[in-house]
Amino acid sequence: MTDLPVSRPGWLYRLFLHWLKKAAKGRDKLPLPASLTPESLAALRRMTGMPSFPQALSSLQIREWREIGVPCGKETRLARLYRPRGEVTGLVLFMHGGGFVHCDLVSHHGICCRLARHSGAMVLSLDYRLAPEAPFPAAVDDGWGALLWLHEQAEALGLPVAVCGDSAGGNLAAVLARRAREHKLGRMAAQLLYYPTVSGLLSPPSREIYGQGYMLTARLLEWYGRQYSRSDHDMLNPDLAPVFADDFAGLAPAMIVTAGFDPLRGEAELYTRLLRDAGVSVRLICFPHAIHGFLNFYAALVDGRRALRLGGRFLRQRFDDGSRERRVST
Repeated sequence: MTDLPVSRPGWLYRLFLHWLKKAAKGRDKLPLPASLTPESLAALRRMTGMPSFPQALSSLQIREWREIGVPCGKETRLARLYRPRGEVTGLVLFMHGGGFVHCDLVSHHGICCRLARHSGAMVLSLDYRLAPEAPFPAAVDDGWGALLWLHEQAEALGLPVAVCGDSAGGNLAAVLARRAREHKLGRMAAQLLYYPTVSGLLSPPSREIYGQGYMLTARLLEWYGRQYSRSDHDMLNPDLAPVFADDFAGLAPAMIVTAGFDPLRGEAELYTRLLRDAGVSVRLICFPHAIHGFLNFYAALVDGRRALRLGGRFLRQRFDDGSRERRVST
């Protein structure tokens, strides 16, 4: 779908990939544990749970943030609630990426600050359960519980709701948008998906073309899949692989952001086609020089900052459109 006349990533991406290759001693992979022990898993999460920019400086962009407990089924999960300066335009449930295995509220703090700033919305970042301790569908169930709670707050405040996420979080956001339609939760204002993984066992050509040498490898995708899914059957479930849903009509308008050198690019493009064929408004934006995960490097990369700015503007526009529709209907 996206014709990219670009032969290689941007120079900052190449510099990062060179460093990554040296750190891995020439192996084309992240330093993931060969055998998953509690100690190795904890080490992985410590490494990926670092903020990409000092949290105190990121927080200057918004009015305030605070940690709260959110009811998710029988449990209460920790979340961070970010409030922008000025009038609040809507509420956003944000699901962080990390292959369903790692990353957390800290790693995506700066991203949520910028989203709140650019969208004018309050952003709720959820600390959902991670695999392999809590495999599929635990993350979906946690996200659904948080969305139900957020919908109640939105009803009381008279504000629209959107879902957003990056990578694995983009998967969860897409799943929650469909579940909201199925349960008639009220029309979702928007879904903002950053380089989402959405195809499960279906493997678009991009997984092979960009499956080696660009940080997120085919080997890593397989590894993440083994941690999150309980069986291959799960990989065909629409709650894990949204492309296998029976019906896409009536889903919230979407913005889908991809990276040119990302093995997940093809499945995001496929999902865009499925939504458009069902009559859903979709805006697809590709950053041709970028690699997977570039959003987390927004402090150093213009692409990351621009993607957050565009996503925030998309959410703000959708919230404004929804407010006008409600005024006309009343």
